[in-house]
Amino acid sequence: MKHVGKMKNNSARVVIVYRTLPGDPHHCIVVGVQGLGDSYHDTLMTLVESDSGQQAGELADILAARRFPDGTVMLGFLHNNGHLKRIPTNSVLVTPDNQSSIQLDKLNEMIAEQKGVTVEDLAVSDGSGKPIAKTKTKQEVIVDDYTPPNTSEDFSPASLRSKADKLFKEAQLLRKKADEMDPPKSKNKKLAATAE
Repeated sequence: MKHVGKMKNNSARVVIVYRTLPGDPHHCIVVGVQGLGDSYHDTLMTLVESDSGQQAGELADILAARRFPDGTVMLGFLHNNGHLKRIPTNSVLVTPDNQSSIQLDKLNEMIAEQKGVTVEDLAVSDGSGKPIAKTKTKQEVIVDDYTPPNTSEDFSPASLRSKADKLFKEAQLLRKKADEMDPPKSKNKKLAATAE
């Protein structure tokens, strides 16, 4: 099964959120499933086992769009509660079934070879096929020293208010430009037209 593994040193079960990182192909982001409460664990594992979970190239793509039963975005919850861990890819054993396992770094090498790219090119991309440069901005979640690209934002109230204000100002500018291009009809003319 994709996205499932265990730690090489102690066999602790993990879910692999990112197989490799931009600018850091020898590290990944995982969630230790034992540290989750029952409902969070069950919801996460149900998603991993689902068709959409198994078809996802990176599990984070699905986690950023799905919610736990309490309504929190899964990726945001995992980050905000310290469940996302950056660890070396050679310390994770991927367990596609109960009988076999392979180190994540070796799996990444195999996938890269099959795709005809380097392991660095497997890192999270912006959809253009090019890895996104490692950056740190206020609106991106920082896990240790890794910044996932636009998959989950800071969910603090101050950050959400700031973003809402920015979007409101942008909407006002767009409305003003649209009104300049095609001035709205006045309400009085509309009322007169409908009364006739």
